Amino acid sequence: MSTIARAMTTKFRLALVQLLVSPVKSENLSRARRLIKEAAGQGAKIVALPECFNSPYGTNYFPEYAEQIPGESSQVLSEVAKECGVYLIGGSIPEDDGGKLYNTCAVFGPDGNLLLKHRKIHLFDIDVPGKIRFQESETLSPGSTFSTFDTPFCKIGVGICYDIRFAELAQIYTKKGCQLLVYPGAFNMTTGPAHWELLQRGRAVDNQVYVATASPARDDKASYTAWGHSTVVSPWGDVVAKAGSEETIVYADIDLQYLTEVRQQIPIHTQKRHDLYSVSAVQER
Repeated sequence: MSTIARAMTTKFRLALVQLLVSPVKSENLSRARRLIKEAAGQGAKIVALPECFNSPYGTNYFPEYAEQIPGESSQVLSEVAKECGVYLIGGSIPEDDGGKLYNTCAVFGPDGNLLLKHRKIHLFDIDVPGKIRFQESETLSPGSTFSTFDTPFCKIGVGICYDIRFAELAQIYTKKGCQLLVYPGAFNMTTGPAHWELLQRGRAVDNQVYVATASPARDDKASYTAWGHSTVVSPWGDVVAKAGSEETIVYADIDLQYLTEVRQQIPIHTQKRHDLYSVSAVQER
């Protein structure tokens, strides 16, 4: 393969839609559709929305906004993915399945077909005295499946927000062949400044993969204020693209040849001491 041909096949554009989420679901869906089209028009082949993109984030909102998949929100995502010919990582929505609620990311292919549903594995139950207490488990159930999908560019692993804190998930996705990990997330004004970028750079360097996070835009009037700062980090740990707090689209050109070079320069994947330790999936479902 020539250098030019290889460059054409090893690079693609990723877009992260940092959506300003309102209490009106129809507005959120309409704005998401418009921004996805804008991203595709700028050459994005893979587009990601933020966590809870169709609903305010909060345990009191989840039952009110919950839908089945397929349903209204996923139908919009399917249609726009097909119209634009993109892989669409649909952030997440509150999903109702048989009376149980999940925080779920639906991923659609360029033909509009549903490729997977990732239900947030690790529920966000934290209590930082004097700063924030939030308990997703008051209304949500956890997922129990790994979520990867293939594209013509690379295999991609999906997690949601709090999932990024668990290094084992990223390691398992990398062992499965993922070269890009995408986490729709909504870190808050306590954990965002402290850990948002740090965790992304850690997951990227540990696994020598690209890591992308898509956050809602910041709304200071909301009951839960998102940090924003949707980000893309390289396998070397560099921040290659980052938003501020406002509604915007972040673009990054993913270079898989560069990923290969990083792995050749520091070959941690072949130097692991499998005779001493391992990280493996207990169950595959």
